[in-house]
Formats: sequence, structure tokens, C-alpha cells
Amino acid sequence: MSETTTARPAPSLIVFDVNETLSDMSPMADRFAAVGAPPELAQVWFAGLLRDGFALTAAGGVERFAVFADGALRSVLSGRPLDRDLDAAVEHVLAGLPELTVHPDVPDGVRGLRATGRRLVTLTNGPTSTAERLLGSAGIDGEFERLLSVEDAGVWKPAAGAYRYAAETCGAAVSDMLLVAVHPWDIDGAARAGLGTAWVNRTGAPYPPYFRPPQHTVTRLDELPAALDRG
Repeated sequence: MSETTTARPAPSLIVFDVNETLSDMSPMADRFAAVGAPPELAQVWFAGLLRDGFALTAAGGVERFAVFADGALRSVLSGRPLDRDLDAAVEHVLAGLPELTVHPDVPDGVRGLRATGRRLVTLTNGPTSTAERLLGSAGIDGEFERLLSVEDAGVWKPAAGAYRYAAETCGAAVSDMLLVAVHPWDIDGAARAGLGTAWVNRTGAPYPPYFRPPQHTVTRLDELPAALDRG
């Protein structure tokens, strides 16, 4: 089911978030269980690394996603009755990231959007290599014009500078861009930066009222081409 709110000009450039929006991170819970940790810690870990990335950005600092992933993981695993030493547990969990695959709705959604003649790029808080592996394994890397990372922007999303970096790199006006993400904080940041927005709500969760609402809401990425056609 899809919803569309206030109309604005149709976007010519679609910008995709990568982690959780395109990638299915649910297998990371199995990685935690495999080292003797509660599987629900996977969500705590990922939320924690994002929090720390946002905090450092707000304070004017810069650091790579991999550093946050490692540090946040050590924090949540510390003191747990693991079945191996901490270094080995961290190594095992992080080794799951390159093995993630896309959500089932992603290939058709990406191809459907590209078929409309729109330009497609990614913009991730993680490294470009993650997007390269993920999209390559799904056979859809050729649908994308560029794979962008905030590591080259010097500031994490949802800071406005990250979205401006994408606009400048792609030679596009922010008003011609649409961010696609599962994260309301990303939707809010893009909206404040002047982009159109599409929220992929696969879980049916309510949208937080304190964030700027998305222009489009879909439950699957393959619903988005039709939603954009409706304006």
C-alpha cells in the first residue's frame, strides 16, 4: 500500500539510502546468536553506531563507518558470556556485513524506477564498497549511475551537507532529487535539505510526528514507480 502527500515536481534523480533500505540486515541477529549473545542485540548495536555517528557529526568530528561499527559492537558485547574471546566475536559478527543481500522487493523496484528514465544513485553513511558488493550480488549495480558515500562528503546524513554533496557530485538541483529510505531521520534530513522524500515502511510502524513527513510512503520499493506516476 502506498500513500502520496503534497505534490511537487517529479524528481529526475533518485537517491537511495543503503543500510536497511536496500540491504536486509536481519541475518545479523544470527551472527550475534552464533557468538553466544542475544540476537536482539543486533538492533541495539546498529542503533548505537548510528547514534555515535550522528553525535560526532553534530560536534564537528569525522570518522569512518567501520570505526563506529567496531567500537559500538565492542560496547554491546562487553561483559556478555560469549563463547569466544571478544576480538573473535567482533570479527565474526562484522564478517556478516559483506554477506548481506537486498530485500526481495529491491531488484524489481530499482529496475522499475530506472525504466522510467530517472537517474539512480546511492548515498550511504557506510563505505562505497558495501554498496558495490550488495548491488553487484543482486545483479542491479548497472542500474546505478553513481555509488556515493558520506565518507567523501565529510559529514554524515542527516546533516544537510551530505545531501548537498550528492547534489553537487551529480550536477543536480536538490529540488530535482528524491531520497528513498526506511529511516525517518533520513527522510527528515533530506526534506530539510530541500529534497523530495519517499519512505519505505516495510514494518507498518507509525511515522514519528516530530520529523517532517515523507512525500510518498510505500510498503515495498517496487510500489514506488507507480506512486511517483501519481505525482
